Amino acid sequence: MMESRPTRHQVARGSRADARDGDQAFLFKDVLELRLTYQIRLLTFMAEQTGGHLNIVIPRTSRISGDMQAFVRQHKALVRIERAD
Repeated sequence: MMESRPTRHQVARGSRADARDGDQAFLFKDVLELRLTYQIRLLTFMAEQTGGHLNIVIPRTSRISGDMQAFVRQHKALVRIERAD
């Protein structure tokens, strides 16, 4: 189970997926390198709480950082990375 980590000075922050389809949340990132961000951690936590999945869509040419690769392996039931043109 993921745990919620408070931000500096306990300031509440939020995030919303770019699209939803039933229990699937989609996050579209047009980046050269996909890094593990607070947004991704928070959306993964939200997917876990709702029993859904987070699908991250990136360009085929994007690299995935080591931290992000480890996070996806650790949360493989919740997070999927898709490559698109």
